[in-house]
Amino acid sequence: MKTVTYNNQNVFTSKVVCVGRNYVEHIKELGNETPESIVLFNKPNSAISDELYYFSEYTRFEAEICFLIKDKKIAGVGFGLDLTKANIQSYLKSKSLPWERAKAFDSSAVFSEFVAFRGDIKKLSLLLYINERVTQEATYDLMIHKPLDILNEIESFMSLEDNDIIMSGTPKGVSNYRVGDVFVGKVFYGDELLVEREWVVKTYN
Repeated sequence: MKTVTYNNQNVFTSKVVCVGRNYVEHIKELGNETPESIVLFNKPNSAISDELYYFSEYTRFEAEICFLIKDKKIAGVGFGLDLTKANIQSYLKSKSLPWERAKAFDSSAVFSEFVAFRGDIKKLSLLLYINERVTQEATYDLMIHKPLDILNEIESFMSLEDNDIIMSGTPKGVSNYRVGDVFVGKVFYGDELLVEREWVVKTYN
């Protein structure tokens, strides 16, 4: 079973719950409609990875502020990449079919370590650099649905186990990537750097 690192310990995550279309500018860049309610989908344990792989020219990255859950509450924060096979997702959407083939494949949920968090969620922000250029930026204020609202919505129909992860959605700037690209993801609390992780994109075997 796959694990993530939380407070320097490996912990088992049963599932990853992802939020779609949670930033207005991202919705616009993909030409999607703004949903009336929170869009949620799951990634299984087998999707979790601490390495970033290249799958195809159609696979894109989506950087996200991520939350680790304990006792039904947000206990940790980390940086995550939701990988999407965009060509497959477009086909599935055109047929009104589920997204699993495009979103839930092996190694499609890439995470940094998680650190304990008890602060003010409103002060969290994210930066993604690719090859030393800022590619994505996210803040609490830009989220359509806020983390505590997302948590409550999930718990209204699905139980979150300890160490499950919520991926809170991606801002504008998603794109494809190549082998050898250098990703650096950072999560801040105000001006304080909480999490930083670098990945060099590898070929998937």
